[in-house]
Amino acid sequence: MILRVAPGDPHSIHEEAMAETGAKSDIAESRTDLIEYLEQGSKPVADWRIGTEHEKFGFFHADLRSIPYEGAAGVRAVLEGLQRFGWKPKYEGDNVISLGLGQQAVTLEPGGQLELSGAPLETLHQTCDEVHSHLDQVREVAEGLGIGFLGLGFQPKWRIEETPVMPKGRYGIMRRYMPTRGRLGLDMMFRTATVQVNLDFGSEADMVKKFRVALALQPIATALFANSPFGEGRPNGFLSYRNYIWSDTDPDRTGLLPFVFEDGMSFERYVDYALDVPMYFVHRGEDYVDASGQSFRDFLAGELPALPGQRPTLQDWEDHLTTLFPEARLKTFLEMRGADGGPWRRLCALPALWTGLFYDQGALDDAWQLCCDWTMEERAALAREVPRRALKAQHRGRPVLDWAAEVVKIAGEGLKRRARLDSFGDNETHFLDALRSVIDAGHTPAEDLLEAYETRWQGSVDPLFDEYAY
Repeated sequence: MILRVAPGDPHSIHEEAMAETGAKSDIAESRTDLIEYLEQGSKPVADWRIGTEHEKFGFFHADLRSIPYEGAAGVRAVLEGLQRFGWKPKYEGDNVISLGLGQQAVTLEPGGQLELSGAPLETLHQTCDEVHSHLDQVREVAEGLGIGFLGLGFQPKWRIEETPVMPKGRYGIMRRYMPTRGRLGLDMMFRTATVQVNLDFGSEADMVKKFRVALALQPIATALFANSPFGEGRPNGFLSYRNYIWSDTDPDRTGLLPFVFEDGMSFERYVDYALDVPMYFVHRGEDYVDASGQSFRDFLAGELPALPGQRPTLQDWEDHLTTLFPEARLKTFLEMRGADGGPWRRLCALPALWTGLFYDQGALDDAWQLCCDWTMEERAALAREVPRRALKAQHRGRPVLDWAAEVVKIAGEGLKRRARLDSFGDNETHFLDALRSVIDAGHTPAEDLLEAYETRWQGSVDPLFDEYAY
């Protein structure tokens, strides 16, 4: 049974509609309620949507430093400037911390990375239009402030001590807790940027198959999108340093989730995994209650030390699910999380890759056939090697480049069969052209950056801020 309580302040703009009905303020009385919450994500094919998220670094043109929150040309000024386009602000105390426009949101990452959380859209044409419109708006506001935004997987120039801290309560809790779990957790928070896509599933069986394909092929996506070879002004020894960072962030909540490939994988099994991941916080009104290291199982029993006697709402459960960081993540949809941030064309290519694989049954079957017999040891070895060598990494005696070519081919065939046309009669396959270019060249975006650093940039990362800004 679920007990209803008064609706609280929604945690994110996406959730306002449900929060207004009280749906996410329902008390979760048992583990069954948590399982049912995930089960409700199953949708008929006609209702499947594409949701794209991407992050970017703000910087001053004058000295390339990261922009702070306050100030005439800070993050707050950008958020206020975007309101001219109809975006509505959301506050934490006196600080604007996010914007909403319909089903879209602009939010802040811990180091000031600006993120667009896109609306759930039917086609990649709509998704790419959304990305283009957002970047145009950000550029218009930024140019008037003397700042720019950069698409890259890792902050290429500034030390973590030189990175501004955003005024969001949850980040203070995470900032204290992260160093107790891994060496690179604060780097993850403050100096990384990604592009990801959120996609739907039709049933538990469909979720399981997609989840397995997502986890197995995530290193392939990481290789194709590798775009973080610099740190603190010089090469860092990796092609996707952002991806490597996850290997030393928090072992409780990261990784390739071996249990997903085991017999009996289900919504219930994922709930048990999530219940075993220590908590970060509980959101109450405008406050974040520090529950770091505490157990959601205790919360479910009304025995959480941070809030004795209280039981979780479904919103608390959703908040907890967002603090899990595996390479692919389950909520009421699946999130593909393996790609570095990048320029405009690759922001459209990432959703194209996974939509092509997941939203055509033949493509999904072919993708699973490609990786269904990979062992956990092989998947783990691939994930370890890709951050350094990307497409030149070896898997089963073949370079990852060969595997990537097969994956992109399958995705293209899936998009062609999907046959979602734009006003010119073109299907969605051209959104994969950025990846086909990577495959044809045989090297990653990161390697292009390194070549420029060694040649025409003459050992400096500074030109990157001009050439690769949005």
